[in-house]
Amino acid sequence: MKRIIITLCICTAWAASAYAQYPYTLKKCLEEGLANNYSIRITRNEEQISHNNATLANAGYLPTVDLSAGYTGTLDNTDTKTRSTGATASERSIYDQTLKAGLDVNWTLFDGFNISTTYKKLQELERQGETNTRITLEDFIAGLTAEYYNYVQQEIRLKNFLYAVSLSKERLRIVEERYHIGNFSRLDYQQAKVDFNADSAQYMKQQELVVTSRITLNELMAVQEVNRPLRVNDSIITVNDDLNYDELWESTLKTNANLLKAGQNTTLAQLDYRQVLSRNYPYVKLNAGYGYTFNKYETNATRQRSNWGLNGGITVGINLWDGNRRREKRNASLQIRNSQLEKEQLELGLKADLSNLWQAYRNNLRLLNLERQNLVAARENHEIAKERYLLGDLSGIEMREAQKSLLDAEERILSAEYNTKVCEISLLQLSGRITKYLE
Repeated sequence: MKRIIITLCICTAWAASAYAQYPYTLKKCLEEGLANNYSIRITRNEEQISHNNATLANAGYLPTVDLSAGYTGTLDNTDTKTRSTGATASERSIYDQTLKAGLDVNWTLFDGFNISTTYKKLQELERQGETNTRITLEDFIAGLTAEYYNYVQQEIRLKNFLYAVSLSKERLRIVEERYHIGNFSRLDYQQAKVDFNADSAQYMKQQELVVTSRITLNELMAVQEVNRPLRVNDSIITVNDDLNYDELWESTLKTNANLLKAGQNTTLAQLDYRQVLSRNYPYVKLNAGYGYTFNKYETNATRQRSNWGLNGGITVGINLWDGNRRREKRNASLQIRNSQLEKEQLELGLKADLSNLWQAYRNNLRLLNLERQNLVAARENHEIAKERYLLGDLSGIEMREAQKSLLDAEERILSAEYNTKVCEISLLQLSGRITKYLE
């Protein structure tokens, strides 16, 4: 028994000294996580890619400029027979050479509004990249905030179990003293010892849960030393009980990130449809260049020749039929309708989720008020039981029941606080207001 007590004291002292090194608030955890979390960094890089792609050149507005050079050599054997005399002249290993170099410019001036539509699509994809980053950030803030308060919950539960151990220890001390003077039986002593060991074991298991939550929190913050000691400033779970359903729903319709992304998907589908329609218009392409050509002949009357100068041209055309346009147009039209339906479905799902979370939130608030009253009654009951137990008017089993009732009341109120907080976090995330935890 003494060994168990010493172990518990050492573990508690080690935990207290280790945690004291790292006082963290929720805001500090979020700021560190937002700067280091791998998922966020990856999403931000993807957002930067979509930003880099939204350029006039990528859309096709700008001309292309090519510098090229080439060399060609031909090695021929020639037999020439004249018609008048019938004589045959033979030439062997004739090596003619051609050298070309030039600068070419190609520019699509008009492509049936396809270029402007492509540019708008790239800009919309850039905005969607920002929305994707926002979704990742909000998911991260909600996840880390929930884990932060889970860590607070686990530490509070650890303190409750430590208090239970102290109560069992005091009861064991009383029973042991009275057992030696004959006031209590060996059965009372053994039962007190069993209860103390059970509470000690529960305390040790809770220590493991605290460590697990701490590791998860460090992992979310992308701390390389995931087992780093961590102490949070919050010692209680404070819930916000003044949320308003109508305000939450109005905010959801205006700022929910997934709803915004659904609207962007509709815009992209409409731009795809316009790209198909652009093929009904003619195209105008401009080309120009400056080149140099050098020819060297081995048997020609002209030994060598050089040409240099400008060249240019314009091409106007229209695609009359390609066999796919009508199919692509129908599919693009259906995609627009699908994106609209997906947005409506998402909006309905958000309303259902908000209603369910609101119901759970309000119910947990009522439950929390009830459990607070129960906790007061349980504490009074435990104090009365303790006094009667010291006077010998209460059995060990009855004292244990009073102690268990107190611990159960503390556990229920802790669970109600955490469940209410989780509902609050989910409601703020749905309504696009989750970043308030950064304030």
